[in-house]
Amino acid sequence: MWTRQHKKRNTGILILPAITAVFLSYFGFHAFHGEYGIYSMYRLQERVNVLEAGLEKVKAERMRLEQRVQLLHDGSLDKDMLDEHARRALNLAGSDEIIVMRRQFDN
Repeated sequence: MWTRQHKKRNTGILILPAITAVFLSYFGFHAFHGEYGIYSMYRLQERVNVLEAGLEKVKAERMRLEQRVQLLHDGSLDKDMLDEHARRALNLAGSDEIIVMRRQFDN
């Protein structure tokens, strides 16, 4: 009769902790570096700040343009503004006029 004697191995009790460690490592990595992770939140916040600064510039430019357009509305037509737009659009000037060209600065 054959008898087998098995020596008990302790490797079986390490399987569940090993699988748990791999599982937690995978999801922990993606919690920080994934598409919706913590670092992604910081990058999105920086982009929001940049875009909000750009929005403020655009709003200021729009307000400036709206004020200039307001000068051209009926009832409050500013003759100098109308003359300036007409001369710029037609690229005309009188023979006795001095033309001063200036750069448009972005504010």
